Amino acid sequence: MEVAKTLDAKGLACPMPIVRTKKAIEEVNSGDVLEVVATDAGAKSDLTAWTKSSGHELLETKEEDGVYTFYVQKG
Repeated sequence: MEVAKTLDAKGLACPMPIVRTKKAIEEVNSGDVLEVVATDAGAKSDLTAWTKSSGHELLETKEEDGVYTFYVQKG
């Protein structure tokens, strides 16, 4: 998977990871993949709901040692 941009949202509390994700997704082209790295457990449900409602696709979610990595493809 080729990542066009990486957003480091580690250490940010809800709702900041999703706020930053909304801004970062505007900086990539349609079809590109945005990698979001966060430590807020709430980001998992927030990003899942946001991608469904915004026309983007959550391709993959990983969790390792309390760090969540999301791969969002811009719609």
